[in-house]
Amino acid sequence: MLLKVGSKGDDVKKLQTKLGTASDGIFGPGTEKLVKEWQTKNGLTADGIVGEGTWKKMFPGEIIKEDVVIPTGGPFKLEKLKGHIPESVIAQIPDTAKKFNITNSLRLAHFLAQCGHESGGFKAVSENVNYSADGLKKIFPKYFPGNLAESYARNPEKIASKVYGGRMGNGDEASKDGFKFRGRGYIQLTGKSNYTNFAKFIGEDTVSNPDLVATKYPLASAAFFFDSNKLWSICDKGADDATVTAVTKRVNGGTIGLPDRIKHFKEYYNLLK
Repeated sequence: MLLKVGSKGDDVKKLQTKLGTASDGIFGPGTEKLVKEWQTKNGLTADGIVGEGTWKKMFPGEIIKEDVVIPTGGPFKLEKLKGHIPESVIAQIPDTAKKFNITNSLRLAHFLAQCGHESGGFKAVSENVNYSADGLKKIFPKYFPGNLAESYARNPEKIASKVYGGRMGNGDEASKDGFKFRGRGYIQLTGKSNYTNFAKFIGEDTVSNPDLVATKYPLASAAFFFDSNKLWSICDKGADDATVTAVTKRVNGGTIGLPDRIKHFKEYYNLLK
């Protein structure tokens, strides 16, 4: 469960009281800014989203109750997903499905299985680029030859600016576009070009405010990836392991985590069909 822009209720009021702001129970941009500041001060990823990690550090031993309405009606039995994926994700499905041609349970199950795995169970909405020197040498060896990694280690802004600089529509390393347009969403939207194209489709300026991809459009941005990469036609091929494998290769570039993706596809498909 999580609290983010758009959330309402008693937990939001409690959060706002903790942050020392007016407790109106509505999680807006002002609350988001204060959450980011609190996360930064407490050594957490400053994504402005209050998930289990942030909540537990703020209120040890307490659970977010978050009041989310599960949509009913339409082509999907979304209530069947309750308890299997976060309710905040379920609430995003109807609008996302309408915008991105998710027309049946087969497509939705494939889509959710990939989103869930890529985001660690719908928890990660922003790329973690806080690598050690050894991590940089292992994961990005061509960008950090020799002892260069030492001067970038544990500095996410510098790391992303270098690794993503000068490509995907980003300016050079000095522009810091690589960090500004780092991966966000359940299937990470990355690069200024992708943020620009998504902004044109969704009708909101995610170039000037890229954090919207993480806070407001984590599911929609993932569906944009599926749509842009023509994944629906692959999903339509069936409910067998071979189809999940083909979808995974297009999403991941390989088959990392394939057993988990297959497991969750079967789980969601059986619930939805």
